[in-house]
Amino acid sequence: MASQTPSKSIAQDYSYAEPEIQQFVKDFSKLIQDEALTPQTDPNTKVINFRQPLDLQKYLDVEIDEEPVSREKLLELGRRVIDGSVVSGHPRFFNQLYSGIDPYSLFGAWLAEVLNCNVHTYEVAPVMVVLENYIFKKISSIIGYQDGEGVFCPGGSFCNIMAIHLAKLKYDPTLKQKGVFSIQPMVLLTSEDAHYSIAKGANFLGFGTDSIIKVKTDDKGRVKPDDLENKIQQCKKNKTTPVMFMATCGTTVLGAYDDLEGVADVCQRHNVWMHVDAAWGGGVMLSDKLKHLTKGVERSDSVAWNIHKMSGAGIQCSALVVKEKGFLEKCNAYRAEYLFQPDKLYDTEYDIGDRTVQCGRKNDVLKVWLMWKGRGDKAMAARVEKAFENAKYLTEKVRSTEGFRLVLPEYQCTNISFWYIPPRLRGKEETPEWWQEVAKIAPNIKARMMLKGSMMIGYQPMSTKGLVNFFRVIVGNPICEKSDMDFIVEEIVRLGDTV
Repeated sequence: MASQTPSKSIAQDYSYAEPEIQQFVKDFSKLIQDEALTPQTDPNTKVINFRQPLDLQKYLDVEIDEEPVSREKLLELGRRVIDGSVVSGHPRFFNQLYSGIDPYSLFGAWLAEVLNCNVHTYEVAPVMVVLENYIFKKISSIIGYQDGEGVFCPGGSFCNIMAIHLAKLKYDPTLKQKGVFSIQPMVLLTSEDAHYSIAKGANFLGFGTDSIIKVKTDDKGRVKPDDLENKIQQCKKNKTTPVMFMATCGTTVLGAYDDLEGVADVCQRHNVWMHVDAAWGGGVMLSDKLKHLTKGVERSDSVAWNIHKMSGAGIQCSALVVKEKGFLEKCNAYRAEYLFQPDKLYDTEYDIGDRTVQCGRKNDVLKVWLMWKGRGDKAMAARVEKAFENAKYLTEKVRSTEGFRLVLPEYQCTNISFWYIPPRLRGKEETPEWWQEVAKIAPNIKARMMLKGSMMIGYQPMSTKGLVNFFRVIVGNPICEKSDMDFIVEEIVRLGDTV
C-alpha cells in the first residue's frame, strides 16, 4: 500500500522559508513594481479608473468564503486593487495635501511592515526607539526648541488633539486625577480658518464644541493677533479659562501662515499654551529660502508637522513636537507593570511608550529616517522649494488666462485656488444668482475629469469668507514640471467650456 503524502502543517503555510511563500512574495513584489510603481509617473496613464461604489464592490469580489482562494487569485485581486485605486503619485494628482511617496520612504515603509515592531519599549523596538529619539532631536533643532522631544501620532488631527490634552494639564496638572469637572470652564481658541480637528478634539476630550472661540482672520486667511487679544480678554470677563490657542502654518484651504510672533506675544502675556498646526506648511522649515514663513515658531509650546505631506514621506508620519522635555511622559505615563519594569538590563529612559496615550504604535520613524538619510538636508529643502516654484508659475498662468480668476492675488503656500468662468457666464453682471451658477462649475468639471481619469483637483466653498465653490490645486509632487501646471489650466478649459 502506497504511503500517503502528509498534508502541510499550519506552520508551513505561514513560513517565509517555504518555497511557495517565497515565490508568492516575489510575484507580489513584481506586481507592485510593474503595475503600481512604474506606471504612476507616466502622465499618459489615468489618475483613476473611476467606478461607482457598488460596481467597485463587485469588481473587487469582496466576499470572503469559508475556503481560501488560490495564490494566483490573490495576485489577481491585488491587480484589481491597484486598478481601482487613485494613483496619488501621478503628476496630475493635485487633490490632497500629499502626493507620491518618496522611494526611500517606501523602502522604510516596507521594512517597517516586515519587522512589525511595536514602538513602546526598547526591548522590542531598540532600533526604532534610537531612531525616534534622534529624529525628534533633529526636528526640535529645526523648530528652535533647545531641548524638545516628540512622538509620532496617527495623523495630524491626533497631534492637535494631543496638544489640547497637554495644554489642559499644563494649566492644571491635578486634572489628570480630578478631571475637568472640578474647575471653571476651559475654552480653546483658534482662527476661523483653522483645521476642524480642534472641534474633534474639543468633543473627544470633553470640552464640548461650544468651548471653541474663533478668532478673525484677514483677507489672506491669517489670524489677527489683536482679535486674539480681545477674545482672551472677553473669556476672562466671562469667567472662562483660555488654555490653548492653535495657530496655523499653511491653512488647509488658502495655505495661510499665521503671524506667529504676534500670536506668541499674546499667548505669553496671558499664559496660554501656544500650539502650532504646521501639519501642511511645516515643510518650509527645511528651507533657508522659505523658513521665514514660520518666524516665531520657536516661541510656541508644541508643533504638529505631517512629514508625509509637503516632504513626501509615506502616510502617515505625523510628528508632535513639544518644547518641554519630559512633559509628554508627565502627562501620559501610567507605568504599566507588564511593560515598564524599572529593573531591566538597560537604561529604561529608552522605554518611550508612555509619551503618548496609545500603547501599541506603528514604526513610522523608519519611513522618515531612511528618506532623510537618503536625501540629506539639501535635497529635502530642494523638494519643497521646487513645489513653491511650480505654484508660483501656476499662479501666473491662471492670472493670465481668460476665464480664470484667482481667489487671492498671491499665495503664501502651494495651495492655489481659483474659479473658472465658462464662456456663457463671462461679461455678465455678477449678481448673487450669477455666483450661484459659478458655484456649480467646479463640481461639474471635477466630475468630468474623474470620469475621464485625466486629473484630480479638489474644490470647496469657504463660508468664512463668503466664497462659493472654487478649485484648490495642491502643488507638491517633485516629478511635476511647469508643463504639468500648464496641463491643469488647459484641461479645465477643455472640460469646462461647455459646462
